[in-house]
This record gives sequence, C-alpha cells and structure tokens, in this order.
Amino acid sequence: MADDKTKVKLLMGNEACVEGALAAGVRFFGAYPITPANEIGEILSDRLPEIGGKFIQMEDEIASMGSIIGASIGGLKSMTATSGPGFSLMQENIGFAAIAEVPCVVVNVMRAGPSTGLPTRPSQGDVMQARWGT
Repeated sequence: MADDKTKVKLLMGNEACVEGALAAGVRFFGAYPITPANEIGEILSDRLPEIGGKFIQMEDEIASMGSIIGASIGGLKSMTATSGPGFSLMQENIGFAAIAEVPCVVVNVMRAGPSTGLPTRPSQGDVMQARWGT
C-alpha cells in the first residue's frame, strides 16, 4: 500500500492549473465564464473561500482583467482564466498591467479552430496572440 508521498493523483488540465495556483499562493480570482476555462472558476469558487481567498464573477472579460490588476495592486496574488475571444478583449488591460509592472496571472485555455471554434476541445491556435498580443 502506497503512502501519501508516493500516491499518484491524476488531474485534468484545468484541475492541475487550480492546484498549482493555490500552491503558489493565489488568493483572488476574478473571471467571466467562458468555455473551456469555466472549470477553473468553478473549482476556485469553492476552494478560495475555504482558505480566506476571494472569488468574483465579473460582468465581462475586460472587468475580469481590471479586477485582478486591482487585487494585485492591493497586495493579493491574483489570477483570471479565459479563452481566445475573452483574451482578445483583455488586451488593453494586459498592456496596462505590463507597463505599470503589475504582476498578474492570465490563464488562456485555448480552443480548437478559428473564432469561437470547438469550445470543448483544446488547441494551440492562440499561441501567437498570447505571446504578442493583438
């Protein structure tokens, strides 16, 4: 029988993202629901209050990025999660965070295909946008 140190735990990508974020000290998550990143927010909405963190569902992706910038300026490790169309809307606030040197984590869970694509399938189609912006 394996002890806890050698126990293997299988996680989906979004679940692993949540576990890594919590282990790194994320205590604020502001996001707008978008497939296939929804699961990250769903899990964090349960887990963050248990450890004194805050989860806020914002009215859109622009506000999501603004909320994590504000939380970070206020001293919290903050994160949001989105997908291609939402990431595109966040570009102006991402630029502000970069120029103001505000540390934030933006998880871009990419969809397969162009535009809204296949919302339930992952891909690497937004790599250039994630790297270079719009």
